[in-house]
Amino acid sequence: MEKQVVIGTVIAPHGVRGDIRIMPHTDRPEQFLKLKTLLLSDGSSLKITSARFHKSMVLMKCQGVDTMNDADLLRGKKVLINSEDLPKLGEGEYYVADLIGLPVLDVAGTQLGTLKDVISTGSNDVYVIAVPEGKDILVPALKKHVKEINVHDRRIVVELPEWTEAP
Repeated sequence: MEKQVVIGTVIAPHGVRGDIRIMPHTDRPEQFLKLKTLLLSDGSSLKITSARFHKSMVLMKCQGVDTMNDADLLRGKKVLINSEDLPKLGEGEYYVADLIGLPVLDVAGTQLGTLKDVISTGSNDVYVIAVPEGKDILVPALKKHVKEINVHDRRIVVELPEWTEAP
C-alpha cells in the first residue's frame, strides 16, 4: 500500500446541500483544488465535484453527499493524499511525514533520540525529539540549531540550545 499523508480534517457541513468544510493542515492548501478524489481516514473515498476556498477553509462538494446530514457524517475524518501526489518540494524543504522517526544526533555524532513530532509555532517550527527513558527535547528548527537533515541517509544532526540539557 502506498504511503498516505494527512492534509486536512473535515470540520463540519457547510450549508444544507451537502458541502463539507475542511481545515487544511498543509502549507500548500491550493493542492485541494487539484484533487479529483477525497481520500478519508476511514478508508473511504468520494468523487469531488467542486472545491473552493472560503476564508481559511476549503469547501468541497462530493458525489453522494447531498444533505447537511450526509456531510455531518464525515465530521472529524482526516483527509489524506498519497505521498506520490504531494507537490514537489524545493531544495532544503521536507515533508514532516518524511522526518518523523528519523534518528537525531548531536554534532559530536551521539544519538539523542528520534524525531517524534514537529510543532508549528507561527514564527518557526520546533522539533520534538523522543529520548529513550527520558524527557523529550525541544529544538527550534533554525539553521543555528539544525545542522543537517539527510532523509536519504536517515539522520538529523542538531546543536542543542544552551538551555537544553543533553540526555
